[in-house]
Amino acid sequence: MKHTTQLPDRPPVHERAGAATTATAPAHTTRCRPASQQWAAWGFLTPVVLYLTLFYAYPLYRNIELSLRDYTVRSFVQGDAPFTGLQNYLTVFDDPTFGPALVHTVVFTTVSLVLQYAIGLALAVFFTQHFRLSATLRALFLVPWLLPLIVSASTWSWMLNSDSGIVNAALHAVGIGPVNWLTSPDWSLTSVILANVWIGVPFNLVVLYSGLQSIPAVLYEAAALDGANAWQRFWRITFPLLRPVSAITLLLGLVYTLKVFDIIWIMTKGGPADSSTTFATWSYQLGFGNLLPAFGPGAAVGNLLVVAALVFGLIHMRVQRKQGLS
Repeated sequence: MKHTTQLPDRPPVHERAGAATTATAPAHTTRCRPASQQWAAWGFLTPVVLYLTLFYAYPLYRNIELSLRDYTVRSFVQGDAPFTGLQNYLTVFDDPTFGPALVHTVVFTTVSLVLQYAIGLALAVFFTQHFRLSATLRALFLVPWLLPLIVSASTWSWMLNSDSGIVNAALHAVGIGPVNWLTSPDWSLTSVILANVWIGVPFNLVVLYSGLQSIPAVLYEAAALDGANAWQRFWRITFPLLRPVSAITLLLGLVYTLKVFDIIWIMTKGGPADSSTTFATWSYQLGFGNLLPAFGPGAAVGNLLVVAALVFGLIHMRVQRKQGLS
């Protein structure tokens, strides 16, 4: 008896064509997906680019253009200011106010950063010890940061008033004579530094406290078992592991402190006798504080602040890159 093997029926040609089309469809979809994702990325990126262009790039370009031309009120309106190159910068460097303003800016920025960071770090370490009312006290420490700068500066002006200020009243209660905090060239810069430190400590507290929360508790437990005391645990564990957070905190504080204007202007207006004048207040005085404004030199002083912030930002990025590679 002869056995025959029956082959399976082959599907019709149109069914095989449909199957082939179905098989190739995912590949076509896969090829189109990157293009759609790219358009979506550009869609999300466009608002950011427009924002940076309108509110950062264009104002920076205008400020640079102002510093390279001889602008007056008339030419500022008509737009026909002559090009002067670096003459405005040379005028600023030759001005007798440049040296004191540079020193005051460096002192104001450095002292404010050191005190804000040190006090903020001490408070952040203190609040890691979870105790009753810890959250309430942290919230109260945020009040100076939440208040408008004009309110904070006005409050400090009242507190440091030579005649009716609460600070001199407290000094009088302990037998110390009154201090002319805002009207003495010896104390005016100290006064604005105190106010700026009071305002900046909450920011350092919040950021550094968040950084402390990311340090594993097992490291402290292991160090305690090895006999390390609290001070050794801080220098060997807390401070090194907090270095990235500290770097970005100091950088943001530097950029903010360089451009502080409101506090100084409300409290002392840069005086007396330019004893508390910084680049920020000097730039405003040149551009808007006189009957005959010097827009070009004022813009030049502002650009010096931009360059200083840019230099420190590039240094921070370079340090972070080296740490990432290592």
